[in-house]
Amino acid sequence: MELHVVINGRKDLAGQLYQQLRSAIETGRLAAGTQLPPSRLLAEQLGISRKTISDTYSQLTYENFLTGVTGKGTYVNARPAKIQRKQSHTELASSEVIESWRNLPVFLRHPTLEGSLRYDFIGGATSKGQFPQDDWRRCTSHALRQMAGAKGFYSLPEGLPALRNAIARHIAFSRGVNCQDEDVVVCNGAQQALDLIARVLIQAGSLVAMEDPGYPPARLLFGSHGATVVGVPVDAEGLQVERIPDGTRLIYVTPSHQFPLGMPMSQARREALLERAYELGAIIIEDDYDSEFRYEGRPTDSLQSLDERGIVAYVGTFSKTLLPELRLGYTILPPAILEAVIRAKQLTDLHTSTLPQWALAKFIAEGCLLKHIRRCHTIYAGRRERILARMAGDLAPWFEAVPTVAGFHMVVLCKVPIDIPLVIELARKVEVGLYAINGFYYQQAPRDGLLMGFGAIETLDIDTALDRVRDILQQVS
Repeated sequence: MELHVVINGRKDLAGQLYQQLRSAIETGRLAAGTQLPPSRLLAEQLGISRKTISDTYSQLTYENFLTGVTGKGTYVNARPAKIQRKQSHTELASSEVIESWRNLPVFLRHPTLEGSLRYDFIGGATSKGQFPQDDWRRCTSHALRQMAGAKGFYSLPEGLPALRNAIARHIAFSRGVNCQDEDVVVCNGAQQALDLIARVLIQAGSLVAMEDPGYPPARLLFGSHGATVVGVPVDAEGLQVERIPDGTRLIYVTPSHQFPLGMPMSQARREALLERAYELGAIIIEDDYDSEFRYEGRPTDSLQSLDERGIVAYVGTFSKTLLPELRLGYTILPPAILEAVIRAKQLTDLHTSTLPQWALAKFIAEGCLLKHIRRCHTIYAGRRERILARMAGDLAPWFEAVPTVAGFHMVVLCKVPIDIPLVIELARKVEVGLYAINGFYYQQAPRDGLLMGFGAIETLDIDTALDRVRDILQQVS
């Protein structure tokens, strides 16, 4: 009797065979003790190489799905009985804490490859085709050589000296940040930087002020540490500083490119914010997540560069300039909290992986990062102009773009009543990913509109996607 396996095409033959055999064993279709055909016979049956069969059998044997009996053949192994879950989280002493974590909303999660759409205006993502693979591969080879020469000990919690130096030089050049190597702490993305700062500043009931609308993962993170988060409204000049309540000990802002609306904070507001934070004894977190991409006007100084009292913690990330998957970020810390944050970093994860740290240090030092940013800037500028032209053209009856001069997303606000959830649902059916902004509001009344990311969508796809959006709007109007 022939083993029922179906091979489609000529791609990933080993993967197809592996998945089908494993599935058949896990579901019981191939019972324990069943003998599989010899590799030669199965290869003839399927029309693929004997080596592919042998390699697949070896992998399944290694994973304990199969067992080989010398002189007899290959057999399906007996699978251990699945352990039944005996206790619900509601029966545990920590059920209340567990339930609070289970109930946290999920924001800004990127789709898997299987769940991605053909035309996606998702924010915070970049086109992988722009990533300089050859340069990064060369820098990674350098990193492997550096690690091969090391003694194999754990590394420094604050990061490799070479990378801290490269970051300090880069942000001084590109953003005017005033820092030395020793002020830099390398993190697993900006989110870890926020977590570390929150750990050393927040106790249960501590007041944290942040922009409203603002960045939900930051708000949820501060709340998870026991903070009482207050949403402070924004206007055309940014955060309304006079609305920051007394007793606030941490203030989170995105002054260069307000998230999500996009406007920069005015100079007067920046000066007022620094004065208010000093008066409160508060630390300001300046999240400068994507301001290296600027399209109009003179560059604005970072808030940190104006700080003469040591109250601004500057947070940056390479997820936007390079790839989110690298999970590399950093924070420039004022002396008052530097040592405490380094201790917190060591306690939570010892240190960030040194392989990407060595590679990134080389990548920055050789000028590859600045070259990559310049190349992406040209691409993003073209995409931004295309979206703005459409919003001022055939999409003008429905939307108005919020003025923004940096980053690679913009917000378009509804000019007339629109059923945004319905538009998003219909857009997904024609392979267009759209995202509402109402979830970014916290205590302020939400406005209807869309966040239009243009980092991941290809330039030539923008008009096709917006044509479909226009057709949907005409249908539902």
